[in-house]
Amino acid sequence: MASVPSLASTVQQRLADALSAALPEAGSADPLLRRSDRADFQANGILALAKRLKGNPRELAGKVVDALPANDLIGDIEVSGPGFLNITVTDEAITATLAARAADERLGVPRKDRPGTTVVDYAQPNVAKEMHVGHLRSAVIGDAVVKILEFAGEKVVRRHHIGDWGTQFGMLIQYLIEHPHELDHKDADVSGEEAMSNLNRLYKAARALFDSDEEFKARSRDRVVALQSGDEETLALWQRFVDESKIYFYSVFDKLDMEIADPDVVGESGYNDMLDETCRLLEESGVAVRSEGALCVFFDDVKGPDGNPVPLIVKKSNGGYGYAATDLSAIRDRVQKLGADSLVYVVDARQSLHFKMVFETARRAGWLNDQVHAYQLAFGTVLGKDGKPFKTREGETVRLVDLLDEAIDRATAVVREKAGKVGLSEQEIVENGRYVGIGAVKYADLSTSASRDYKFDLDQMVSLNGDTSVYLQYAYARIQSILRKAGDAKPAAHPELPLAPAERALGLHLDQFGEVLAEVASSYEPHKLAAYLYQLASHLTTFYDQCQVISDENAPEVVENRLFLVDLTARTLHQGMALLGIRTPERL
Repeated sequence: MASVPSLASTVQQRLADALSAALPEAGSADPLLRRSDRADFQANGILALAKRLKGNPRELAGKVVDALPANDLIGDIEVSGPGFLNITVTDEAITATLAARAADERLGVPRKDRPGTTVVDYAQPNVAKEMHVGHLRSAVIGDAVVKILEFAGEKVVRRHHIGDWGTQFGMLIQYLIEHPHELDHKDADVSGEEAMSNLNRLYKAARALFDSDEEFKARSRDRVVALQSGDEETLALWQRFVDESKIYFYSVFDKLDMEIADPDVVGESGYNDMLDETCRLLEESGVAVRSEGALCVFFDDVKGPDGNPVPLIVKKSNGGYGYAATDLSAIRDRVQKLGADSLVYVVDARQSLHFKMVFETARRAGWLNDQVHAYQLAFGTVLGKDGKPFKTREGETVRLVDLLDEAIDRATAVVREKAGKVGLSEQEIVENGRYVGIGAVKYADLSTSASRDYKFDLDQMVSLNGDTSVYLQYAYARIQSILRKAGDAKPAAHPELPLAPAERALGLHLDQFGEVLAEVASSYEPHKLAAYLYQLASHLTTFYDQCQVISDENAPEVVENRLFLVDLTARTLHQGMALLGIRTPERL
């Protein structure tokens, strides 16, 4: 089915037509329609138009009102102040528009007119290292952005740029050669926890030996050279570390209720073969120059604390490649091989200077241009309740798995407390506890603007009150309960019925879903979707308080219309939460 125009876009079009009819000399003027507290909408464009035409704005506004044909869309329109138009749509138009949305599996949300190809770089753990709380935001924000862009019709290529290369692998591989059974497993079915435990133990032992034994240190450095030159035995052992780490990564992403596919994992090593050519192209084009033996790119506006220019080092004076060479090679690969016209990097704000320099270098080299954009979706830090970076009591970085397990435990306790009222089985309590716990963690992150730091407070996250995912999940489950209790009464739209104020407010908010998603997809701001869903649940709460849904005192068509409103609300909540990567259990 085709997308359904929102009430705002329909009113906008009617006003634009009336403007053209009443004031042909205005050309195709924009009525500048906005949602309003005074009426349903306010049109502010006549003021600027009156200035341009040197006319009286209230008189011009009156002409536009007179030019509007009688229709079933606009119920009331008044000229206020110096020429504003306050517009109230009919109840019939609200219900009819929502009925058209309900008839579409996409809820009337349009796809992009000109979809492109976007590469989203997110969820970037390091091989042989444990994931900690700092890895949470990249994964959660990136996953939501991917889902939202795909729903908008964009072709999305996921990329997980894992840290799987570098000098530390010389130490790890050399230790494994000398202690060959350190990564062996007791049985074929390996848990993520066991894989990480193996890697942790090996890493600590290798680091201790590297720091205390000069001969082992020398052998480790030789092993780095063997790795970088493609020695088969060394590469095979390196691959063991990557595979062992993936068992662990995938177990964490599974706990986060995120799908990670093997072909999407392209780490630093994936660009090794391009590094030399990237440096050559930059040097030949004059974008990069030699400075004290290193290949560098300089910028007028990037200076260090001493006021001297800080360069982007693409190749070190010892011949080694820095992160910049890999990141620039990745841009070449994503633009030239994958055909991307947008690159989105979900990366910590503390790396903003690095990416600013990398993107500018790519622009100078011609790999980015007016048609191909790169954007860092920079995110802030996860803080503890004390407002400081989140650490354990011992001052250690918090393990991501521990944090997720605690969220699930807390949420399961909340679900169990309410389970008796709805008769949940033990299996449902456990399953819903996981959905509520992981949803709480994701929503706390996604309901905050990515660029801001946020406090990780599990007590608040699993609260049934306030701006939490649990509040939204309970709103959805409550609607399902009402629909089950409705018996023979089924949701059906009745545009001929007048709407109570709470019904109108809920209906007008439901109508904004497509507009909100379009804005979120273009600006990469999932927190705006979270805010919309919280407001939707709040409108629903007011509606419950003021309008009885199932009642013998209501006419059958009133019951059907109210069931229709709550059913469409549930579908909108379900779709919106799914785009944030959060489940909505049927019973809670």
